[in-house]
Amino acid sequence: MRALPLFYFFLLFSGFLQAQQVTVLEKESKKPLSNALIYVSEAGEVIFSNSKGLADLSKFEGEKKIHFRHFGFRTQILSWEELILLKFTVSMETDLLSLDAAVISANRWSQNQQDTPEKVRRLDQEKLILRNPANTADWLGSSGEVFIQKSQLGGGSPMIRGFSANRLLYSVDGVRMNTAIFRSGNLQNVISLDPFAVANTEVQFGPGSVMYGSDAIGGVMVFETLRPNPEAEGIAGNFISRFSSAYSEKTVHGDISYGSKKLKFLTSLSYLEFGDSKMGKNGGQDSYLRPDFVIRENEADVVKSNPNPLIQIGSGYTQLNLMQKALWKVSEKSTLDYGFHLSTSTDIPRYDRLIEKRNGQLRFARWDYGPQKWMMNNLRWTYRASHPWFDQVKVIFAQQIFEESRIDRRLNANTEFDRTEKVHAYSLNADFFKSLSEEAYISYGIEGVTNRVNSSGIQRNVLTEIESQASARYPNASWNSAAIYGSYHNQLSEKWKFQSAIRYNFTELTADFSNNAAFFRLPFSESKENHHSLTGNLGLIFTPEPSLSISPLISTGFRAPNVDDIGKIFDSAPGAVIVPNPQLVPEYAYNAEININKHFENKLKLDLTGYYTYLDKAMVRRPFTLDGKSEVLYEGELSEVLALQNAAFANVSGIQAGIEFALSKNLIFTSRYNWQKGKEELENGSQSPSRHAPPSFGLSRISYSSSKLRVEFTSQYSGERSFKEMPEEEKAKTFIYATDANGNPYSPSWIIFNLTANYQVLSFLQVNFGIENLTDQQYRPYSSGIVAPGRNFSLSLKASF
Repeated sequence: MRALPLFYFFLLFSGFLQAQQVTVLEKESKKPLSNALIYVSEAGEVIFSNSKGLADLSKFEGEKKIHFRHFGFRTQILSWEELILLKFTVSMETDLLSLDAAVISANRWSQNQQDTPEKVRRLDQEKLILRNPANTADWLGSSGEVFIQKSQLGGGSPMIRGFSANRLLYSVDGVRMNTAIFRSGNLQNVISLDPFAVANTEVQFGPGSVMYGSDAIGGVMVFETLRPNPEAEGIAGNFISRFSSAYSEKTVHGDISYGSKKLKFLTSLSYLEFGDSKMGKNGGQDSYLRPDFVIRENEADVVKSNPNPLIQIGSGYTQLNLMQKALWKVSEKSTLDYGFHLSTSTDIPRYDRLIEKRNGQLRFARWDYGPQKWMMNNLRWTYRASHPWFDQVKVIFAQQIFEESRIDRRLNANTEFDRTEKVHAYSLNADFFKSLSEEAYISYGIEGVTNRVNSSGIQRNVLTEIESQASARYPNASWNSAAIYGSYHNQLSEKWKFQSAIRYNFTELTADFSNNAAFFRLPFSESKENHHSLTGNLGLIFTPEPSLSISPLISTGFRAPNVDDIGKIFDSAPGAVIVPNPQLVPEYAYNAEININKHFENKLKLDLTGYYTYLDKAMVRRPFTLDGKSEVLYEGELSEVLALQNAAFANVSGIQAGIEFALSKNLIFTSRYNWQKGKEELENGSQSPSRHAPPSFGLSRISYSSSKLRVEFTSQYSGERSFKEMPEEEKAKTFIYATDANGNPYSPSWIIFNLTANYQVLSFLQVNFGIENLTDQQYRPYSSGIVAPGRNFSLSLKASF
């Protein structure tokens, strides 16, 4: 008996000798498991295992609950003493259903998804490698819960729960990407983010304004990009090449990382080249075809017949992305992260404008988005220490530069217009986390954002090359925001958990309209406005049994007027022009939802969400007057005057449903279905279907996974939007819709099938093969200006070292 204490003393002593590191392995293969998430608190700091499955656990010494999580594996919660007995080796068992995960989107800290009342969908990097999307918008669409609209090949505007564009918020490495010129029409900014540089993606559904501020009405998309592994030393890297047939894509990507004990670096570079997209040949309508196009010959516009109308001439473009990361472990308690992002493209043709006709003739000879440029520098400091006011601190300072332009010239006109916008954005976030007990914690923070907008316009004679000033799209302006926010989480009992949060936000907008004084007689030369907004949420998580959770949630969101809302001047549709209105106030969303999750012995998982969102003081386009006139000349065309006004309400209700069924150890069936119905008030008091509430959509997928081979077979589908159900403002866009039996525009239903496969040829080499749209369907997703690609063969190679 006396030998037992000595035995346990030996175990403890040997454990402390190796307490600096833990080894995480796959239970069956005994292979090292990289990128396992390891943390103590449900909303605390996360560390990751390196490529050898190793992680430094010294900061967690003595803890009672150390969480080990990884997508596709069952979570383990072990104490420090248990780790000693296991000799600091943790074997993780495969779990295809991934019943829980750590998410950061709900409160800006890592948190168990099962402790979050909000609906959050996490997309991990392994799925990204398998699905091999052409851009980040397609990556979001592969979830089956985000609908993607495209006006051109170089685009992708997400729609979430009936909201889109500047009513959704993008966060990249904890930094707000939305700027003061994010518009209410379809946005393409998400494609600036390199899909090959994305590590993890989260979509938080419903209002997220409490943690993310203005614009987060319909949802928040949180992207975490690749970063140096704090535990890794030495050199590692990846090289990826991808080719696809439907748009003659040629893409190359490379990333390399180097780590010493204190300093880590990572460099990533991607080049993406896309040719003209080819649509499918089965189904569809003649109106989808590209029968003619415009070229410039002998100083004149010439309309040419397209030898292959399936080729959407005028859709190709190229893009370059560069990312640099650095990490410095200042001490065991403190870390500095630096990140640099640069994205630039060639001109991106606005395809829907290039096919627009008037009186049977193409309207534009040229309509391009100029090079879309985005640059970001961000510095993040994290600090972990026991303090009366916090256990962890995270401070992020970021500087961003956005540049975009619009270049258009009407058919047979000699004058070409080029309007350019530049935004300099600065932001500072300081977030604090404090554990009050094992059952309760708080997080709180402050945020400051400032945007400087510069807008200019030139007109160019294409014959003489003489340039002169033209009207600008926006005034020169500044948009500022300051906020304080906090959340409280408490486990009330074994079955009940509680979460609440609140945010106060102040916004200020100053605009100078003098850059357009020579072109428009505005009744004002400058404007200044400020607004105060208060938002919050309240949620419960009821778990009557471990396999069932019911989470009711009420939440609010807001969107403060930005420069695009109060100051833009542009032609929104044939014969209509949007003009400034500085009298706008914020719009508010009020949301109620219930989330139900049930699983059966890790074999079957069901989730169901029902929600209702009411948008008050909605900013909508309404007839307006400019200098007392309801019509003005714009680029030589008499156009009706419109302006955004707080003149309506809108509401969206819907259901999101999902099922995951493990058919066997290696085979899983997944299905997602989304139904939403939106209504918005019109000028005459009647109601119209909401423009950004797409038809029902979803996907069903069978996935096979083994040690070397992964395969996904997916059917993706969308319901019909009949003429009667079409939004009023969409009915005028006949050139992007099919025609029903009565000659009216509508959006037909469609279904496509995709097959993707990934095979580990060698320890350092993977091959990806895919066939999208197997049956070569000709279809155009709802509200999209370009027809989707037809049958698309893709091949990708990934080499790692």
